Amino acid sequence: MVQAKTALFDTNIQQAALLYKALGHPARLQILRYLAQTKMCITGNISDVLPLSRTTVNQHLTELKKAGLIRGHVSGKNTSYCLNPSMVKELQRVSELFLKEIDSPFYECR
Repeated sequence: MVQAKTALFDTNIQQAALLYKALGHPARLQILRYLAQTKMCITGNISDVLPLSRTTVNQHLTELKKAGLIRGHVSGKNTSYCLNPSMVKELQRVSELFLKEIDSPFYECR
């Protein structure tokens, strides 16, 4: 059986990569920022606040949900979107750990 190449890396690196991939587009960062600024779940069309089509915004929302950074709750024809506070904390933890690991005051490229 073929093993996914990501499985060759430790769990912390895999988690960081999943989260960073979800952050890899400006629209996704803007969606997270918007949800954080509103401090509530948003029902309706987030594409009203982004310069993108509804279909494109939905694709970005899907990626953010896949990473667990947001939650989407369907109620009839409407979907409410919220930040997932526990995953935002996890993103912070993973980022701090990773940045601490690569921060080296003794390294200088010449």
